[in-house]
Amino acid sequence: MPNAKHRLPLLLIAAAAALGGRADEAFQNYRAGFDRDVLALQILLDRQNFSCNCIDGVWGARTEIALLTWQTLNGLPATGIPTAETLGALSANAPDVLAGYTVTAKDHAELGPFPEDWEARARLTAMRYTTILEMAAERGHATERLIQRLNPHAAWPNPPPGTELTLPNCAPAAKPKAASIRISLGRTEVTVFNADGRLVGLFPCSIARDKAKRPVGDLAVKAVALNPTYTYDPQLFFPGGANTSKLIIPPGPNNPVGTAWVSLTLQGYGIHGTPFPANIGRAESKGCFRLANWNAEKLARMVSIGTAVEIEEE
Repeated sequence: MPNAKHRLPLLLIAAAAALGGRADEAFQNYRAGFDRDVLALQILLDRQNFSCNCIDGVWGARTEIALLTWQTLNGLPATGIPTAETLGALSANAPDVLAGYTVTAKDHAELGPFPEDWEARARLTAMRYTTILEMAAERGHATERLIQRLNPHAAWPNPPPGTELTLPNCAPAAKPKAASIRISLGRTEVTVFNADGRLVGLFPCSIARDKAKRPVGDLAVKAVALNPTYTYDPQLFFPGGANTSKLIIPPGPNNPVGTAWVSLTLQGYGIHGTPFPANIGRAESKGCFRLANWNAEKLARMVSIGTAVEIEEE
């Protein structure tokens, strides 16, 4: 399990506060709103499995934490401040941070509804994307606002087949294997360590709204599923109600547990995706740990049955 020397993100915040400083000329206005250099930095960090959650080109705490972590692990001053040197080190021999994508007729054919009624959801064959905008944002690990910003010419939310789009190019630079996972309730994040104890992944998460449903202690991965179904239990949402009939909700990106499920050895608990990545970081779940779909998929491919999981309050 990760011990004190592995708890880099928590220690890095203190280090950054002590060092202070400011960005160089390349990042002169990095706190002033949308910034192309910040966008490039977020994409490059995402490729290294250090996620700010939704890429948006806007500086924020999650981007700073991801940068702090990467700087320390790669022998650079842990300032959390973007510089041309950092951007250069991240982008060395890397493909372009943006890539083209052409909307297809198949993309349109694969869209579907997102009904509010659970019985209507259970009758579907899949919980599909509802718009091309939603599909493009997930493909680019991004906010829908960023996709619109990069493609102001497109007829949103459903540009026709043949429309040329520009999206973040988030092809992973590495696909490490996890030896252990640490979930911080206080920092709402999942950190992943390899067999050498090196931190190889950092993903923002959501936790249970009810503090009584936030487990602490040592668990392990029990099972892993990509594109899972979801069993809707009305008693979980309406305890004591007359309806006790469970429903099977089909797989897809808008499934309640998203596109990946990592079951834990505590009954009913897991780490999974979500249809609403912009909400990650909040205390809003029924008990499980939610990640953006793209991060849940990354994590599912890193772990194996028996991977150690430590849940801590700090």
